[in-house]
Amino acid sequence: MHTAVLGSGSKGNSVYIEMEGMHILVDAGIGVRRVMKGLKEIGVTPDMLSAVFLTHEHTDHVKGLGPLLRATEATVYTRPGTLEALPKRKELPEERLEVIHDEMKLGPLTVKAFSTLHDAADPVGYSFYGANSKCTLATDLGFITSSVQSAIDGSDVLVLETNHDPAMLKRGSYPWPLKQRILSNRGHLANEEAAWALVHMKKRPKKLFLAHLSEENNRPELAKETVERVLREQGAASPTMEITVARQNDMDFWCE
Repeated sequence: MHTAVLGSGSKGNSVYIEMEGMHILVDAGIGVRRVMKGLKEIGVTPDMLSAVFLTHEHTDHVKGLGPLLRATEATVYTRPGTLEALPKRKELPEERLEVIHDEMKLGPLTVKAFSTLHDAADPVGYSFYGANSKCTLATDLGFITSSVQSAIDGSDVLVLETNHDPAMLKRGSYPWPLKQRILSNRGHLANEEAAWALVHMKKRPKKLFLAHLSEENNRPELAKETVERVLREQGAASPTMEITVARQNDMDFWCE
């Protein structure tokens, strides 16, 4: 299993996953040139990409979708509400837009979508199951619901949102309505909230990507330190879990 966070943050998000010979992107919120450059660095050509799964319709997750579909033959899979809400949908090839409900097969993989709380039409996270491995992506979370907690359990690789530090957000320059939105149950996940989700996992993942960090309301070292501190204080630290803070403008790659 290979996982590459091609870019993650408030300005754009895209994650590459390779499992059981399948080549997948989750979200297309960065430019197609950056996607292609990142894929080339890990030996993936455009014709190898078979699917793009969209978590929701916000610009930082879909703005590169049109150019990506022109550069590849990939099929897009997303929830019905997200499909209806896609910006510039009429410019996309309708025959390559498919709906995923709760679960589907993609070659040898099982893909499960789980609902998340976020201020979008039909937002989800995804878990990808191979014969002996599981990779889960859970970002843009207002908070960790029981269904999200259940979905991330058992993941070998987990891409989990650590968007902001609440104190930094409250004293920062964002207008108050935007601060309220981010802090709400349909906003974004704080560092410590993500840490507690890890505490409640039955088993910690082998690889953890801390993702979707705010450039203004968080710092990479703070996100990692907060997660490690809470895990340590709760007796849940795992010596076998490798943590990487995903970056906005650079790729972070992991393979097993």
